[in-house]
Amino acid sequence: MPSKKVLIILSDAHSFPLKKTSGPDAGKVVDQPSGFFLQELAKPLQKILDAGHEVTFASPQGQKPTPDPNSESLLAYAGNFYERRRENDLIERMKRENGFASPRPFKSISDEELTSFAAVFIPGGHAPLRDLGADAELGRILRYFHAENKPTAVICHGPYALLSTKMAGDGTFAYKGYEITSWSDVEEKMMETMWGGEVEKVESALRNEGAIMVEGVKEKFGGTTLHRELVSAGNPLAADALGDRFVKMISV
Repeated sequence: MPSKKVLIILSDAHSFPLKKTSGPDAGKVVDQPSGFFLQELAKPLQKILDAGHEVTFASPQGQKPTPDPNSESLLAYAGNFYERRRENDLIERMKRENGFASPRPFKSISDEELTSFAAVFIPGGHAPLRDLGADAELGRILRYFHAENKPTAVICHGPYALLSTKMAGDGTFAYKGYEITSWSDVEEKMMETMWGGEVEKVESALRNEGAIMVEGVKEKFGGTTLHRELVSAGNPLAADALGDRFVKMISV
């Protein structure tokens, strides 16, 4: 299969807003550390590279990406030290070979250059809640892939970035009526209990804009949802399946 170019969208944020509901900061909005979720980036990325494709990383301002601390814990890998090391090694290689440490600012990617990309991928982690959902330049980029029916993959909190399409073009949500799976409200409420605060809900935000949210047992345990050019998934358990389905879409 001939090599194709895949654009990978990252957040510049190192935290996201958490409205505290308990403790000494109750009523205040605090910065909760976050970034990209390691497994949700590394697993699809490895499959894209194994298929022989070229990747380009981009973010709002081109700042150095930060991993979500929770995603680097051994708990997140169910104690599998070797898997965690492999995925950290992959990111280190991307820093050396693919400009991961200094992504392309969205504005630097012209409409003409966008035509050279075959697909786009947005990993999760809570960071997209901070800076991707309302980014007009990202909205322009995603509207291109949508209009051209080019493979688009999103996972966990990554689907929140789709809301950026409201900031570009005619101001409408480009994925209205699409079936989408994301990190669910139920899963987020579990995190809220742990953090003692409230978080913007990806599932509700997309549903409120007209997306048809697909959530259930299958999606909680590694299932993916495909609608037209968009493949989506809800959590790290689906990262491998998302990568496989995305690579197949690229090869068509």
